[in-house]
Amino acid sequence: MAKAIHSMIRVLDEERSLAFYKTAFGLEIADRLEFESFTLIYLSNAESEFELELTVNKGRTEPYDLGDGYGHLAVSVENLDEEHARLVAAGLEPRKIVDFAPDGTQVARFFFIADPDGYQIEVLERGGRFR
Repeated sequence: MAKAIHSMIRVLDEERSLAFYKTAFGLEIADRLEFESFTLIYLSNAESEFELELTVNKGRTEPYDLGDGYGHLAVSVENLDEEHARLVAAGLEPRKIVDFAPDGTQVARFFFIADPDGYQIEVLERGGRFR
């Protein structure tokens, strides 16, 4: 059986991305690997062993084209309302909370937020299949 261990995204501004992921999700640097033309930065927190790998290509000045293939990364939180308010207070501009309940049965409560490079992150309230 395979175990998911990380997901990688390319970021333009290392400091801006590190600040965003620390403020938004409490992610800290777990490891950093320097190479001649790029740096790999692994971020994690105590909530999960899963890591986010930031790839910083040295000398890159143009924003990445996210194309139409990328969907989103998802995280879960205990209290969606509190997290949304905290992110608003931090100036990170999360989108509105959605109560997704087709046919009257709640499937999920969530909101989306974009990181500095435009990657979409879904923040789900823990419950049901979203733990």
